[in-house]
Amino acid sequence: MADNILFSKVIGDKPQHLIIVHGLFGMLDNWGTLGKKYAEYFTTHLVDTRNHGRSFHSDEISHELMADDLYNYMQANGIEKASFIGHSLGGKAVMEFALKYTENTDKIVIADMSPKDYEPHHQAILKALNSVDFSKVEKRGDVEEFLKPYIKDASIRMFLMKSVNRLDNGSYEFRFNLKSLTENYNKLITNHLPEKTFTGDTLFLGGGNSNYITNEDTMQIKHYFPNAKIEKIEGSGHWLHAEKPNEFLDITLDFLK
Repeated sequence: MADNILFSKVIGDKPQHLIIVHGLFGMLDNWGTLGKKYAEYFTTHLVDTRNHGRSFHSDEISHELMADDLYNYMQANGIEKASFIGHSLGGKAVMEFALKYTENTDKIVIADMSPKDYEPHHQAILKALNSVDFSKVEKRGDVEEFLKPYIKDASIRMFLMKSVNRLDNGSYEFRFNLKSLTENYNKLITNHLPEKTFTGDTLFLGGGNSNYITNEDTMQIKHYFPNAKIEKIEGSGHWLHAEKPNEFLDITLDFLK
C-alpha cells in the first residue's frame, strides 16, 4: 500500500492541516515558497499527485482516483480533516474529494478551475512533450530545444523543464508519466463530479486575465458548492499563485483562517 501513498513535503506542525494539490504537469516544488508561508498557520502538506513528481506512476488517472489518493494519504498520515487548495487539475481533484469525502473536508480553495467540461487546449504542450527524444538528450538544455518549436512562451517551457529529471546513469526523463497523461487527457479536462453538494466554506479564485472561470460558470459552481465565494485576482492569468503570490496568499489565508 505504501507504494501508492502520494509523495509529499510536510512543513510546520500546527493543529490544523492544509493540503495543497498542484495542476497538470506540475509538482509539489511549484508551491515551495507559498507552502512555507501557509505553514505559519497550518501543518502544510505539499503533495505530488499520481503520475507527477515523485509520486507513483499508474496507467489509470481520473479525478475520482486522485480524490481517493488524497483520502489514502490522509489515512496513512492520521489526518481526520483538512482544508485544501487545488490549482487547475488539482482543483478538479479537490472538488471531487469535497463531494465524496465531505466529513474529512474543512475549507476548500479552487484556484482557476470550474466544475465543467473544457475544450482540449493542451495539444501543443502534449505534442511538444511527446516530441522529446531522450536518446538524443545529453544535457538538460537539449530538452528545451525539442520544446521550442511547439511552445513559444518561455515561461511555460521553464515550468515544464522543472520536471526533467537526471538519472544516475546520466540520462534524462520526465518525472511525470507522459504516456498516461496523454492517454487520459480528455478524461481529465471534463467534468465527472457526482450529483452531490458540499455546503462547507468554498472559495473559487480565478485569474482576472484567465477564462477558466467565467460569469456563466456561477450557476454550475453553486449547483455543487452552494456556499461558494467567487473572486478574481486582477492582472493574473491561469498561474495566479505564481504571478501574484502576495495577493493569492492574502486572499486565501484570509479565507482559510
